[in-house]
Formats: sequence, structure tokens, C-alpha cells
Amino acid sequence: MKIMIRNTPKGLSAYLPKKDLEEPIVEMEKEAMWGGTIKIKNGWVFDLPEMPADTKLPITVNARKLGDEE
Repeated sequence: MKIMIRNTPKGLSAYLPKKDLEEPIVEMEKEAMWGGTIKIKNGWVFDLPEMPADTKLPITVNARKLGDEE
């Protein structure tokens, strides 16, 4: 699933264009985020691809949703 990750005044957020949904990122498995999982406010968890820690935001990546699929 494609998601766009960007900085907002309140912190990092994830936008899912297919769902027209934007939620704040509430948990990150790794400090640098890339190559680990993130959890957004609605409870969905995504596995992000490996990327350099200094990757500039905003960026759209192909992430895998973990857990129950709709």
C-alpha cells in the first residue's frame, strides 16, 4: 500500500491516498523509522522499506500493512 510520510507541526503523519486518510504516527519500532514498523493513530501497523536514515520528507513509499486486511 502506498503511503506518504511527512512532517507536520504536530509531528510525523502518514497519508494513505487510496483511503483518503491522514493519521499521526504514534509509534515507531526504530528511531530512524526505515526498515521497521510504524503505528498510526487508528491502530494500523505498517512495515516500512529500508532507506537511509537521512531520507528527506515528504516521501511516498510502498509499505506493507500488518494485521487484518480489509
